[in-house]
Amino acid sequence: LPYFLKYYRDQGVNHFLIVDNDSTDGSREYLAGQPDVSLWTTKHSYKQSRFGADWLNWLQMRYAHDHWCLVVDPDEFFVYPFCDTRPIRALTDWLDASNIKSFPAMLLDMYPKGPLDAQPYREGQDPFEIAQYFDSGNYLFQRNTRFGNLWIQGGPRMRAFFSDQPKKAPALNKIPLVRWNRSYTYVSSTHMLLPRGLNQVYDEWGGEKASGCLLHAKFLDTFAAKAEEEMERGQHYAASAEYKAYKAGLNRHPDLWCKWSEKYINWRQLEILGLMSKGNW
Repeated sequence: LPYFLKYYRDQGVNHFLIVDNDSTDGSREYLAGQPDVSLWTTKHSYKQSRFGADWLNWLQMRYAHDHWCLVVDPDEFFVYPFCDTRPIRALTDWLDASNIKSFPAMLLDMYPKGPLDAQPYREGQDPFEIAQYFDSGNYLFQRNTRFGNLWIQGGPRMRAFFSDQPKKAPALNKIPLVRWNRSYTYVSSTHMLLPRGLNQVYDEWGGEKASGCLLHAKFLDTFAAKAEEEMERGQHYAASAEYKAYKAGLNRHPDLWCKWSEKYINWRQLEILGLMSKGNW
């Protein structure tokens, strides 16, 4: 959380709305002391709230009308075109001028070279000092005919934990940045929205719409304990099948690095590889 807040403050985010699901690790107390954080705590079921979507939709309906909102998990770090030189408000100003209401970001799983538990993460550290690598290819794309969004799967999680059932690999498509209106709603996490037009964030006719990435700091030395905890809680989608796959895979002590792994440099590298685009900006 300390690095998460610093990262987004540096990008120009001026307020955080955070839901604490009855944590016991000191997160609630830490967040309550932050002047730019509004904090809600609930003991209710994450699973029965449509995996948190009901909480997020209510908060945005109540507080986010006519604001640009970036909805991310604490291990997701937004990268957008020119993010090294322009604050996030420059992006949202351009989106406003272009009459664009929603902005996509593919989830890019980051991982270290070597065993996941070889380097301990310390509080406040940039996680990408450890998890420096990503898959530059190995992604599957298909159109969701019901909602019109692009469905993306692949990367290290598919090849290491879902190689025998690739269609069950986690979805990597997200639409985290939206000029919110109280009539909007997230349907499934931040994978897709209603109305359906908000999901039309990729160009189907040969051009390139602007897009970003979410660097995913999941694969640190804390990952094994997290997988064990989530299996015990049983609060995730499909009876926590994803975390069951992680637990089975971790028993093999995987090294996610392979000869096709790319070391992360910057957003321009991701654009060259076709994982994001600056579009016409």
